[in-house]
Amino acid sequence: MRYVELRRHTENDGDRLTPRGVAEAEAIGGLLRPPYAAFVSTGAVRCTEMLKILRAAADQDGVPIVEAIGLRSLVEDRWRDAVKAAGKGADVEAVRDVDPDLVERESLLLGTALRQVVDALPEGGRALVVGHSPTNEAAVLGLTGRAIPPLGKGEGVLLIEDSGTFRLEPLA
Repeated sequence: MRYVELRRHTENDGDRLTPRGVAEAEAIGGLLRPPYAAFVSTGAVRCTEMLKILRAAADQDGVPIVEAIGLRSLVEDRWRDAVKAAGKGADVEAVRDVDPDLVERESLLLGTALRQVVDALPEGGRALVVGHSPTNEAAVLGLTGRAIPPLGKGEGVLLIEDSGTFRLEPLA
């Protein structure tokens, strides 16, 4: 079995965590389940900042933070427009109703990038990934075929892979 804790970054202002976002990340640090074989960021500064806080909380400063830029969409403005059109609190399926091609293509790309994270883990290994919404949700959809509710800032999902089968559990 392999495990991926996939979280959305905490409160931010632009591409930096706010003081509140830092405090929220520190609080999440107390909920972690180390040890981690990998800490993975989309490459956004806010995600890497959060991972540095979480990595320190896990007492694993020696483990590098890896960038998986494939977990970050190249069409973020299109996502924002589609989410806005779908309405507040819309899940990825509601976004699909607004822009089916966006969700179809992006879920495939993002799901493939998430699969690479899973495949790079050793048996029994655990990764902590910090990304964005709704692209985290699209990655899960692309990998597992299942839609998850929208992730609020700091929220996440535990992806458990067992011989190619995936199970999802909410994270606190």
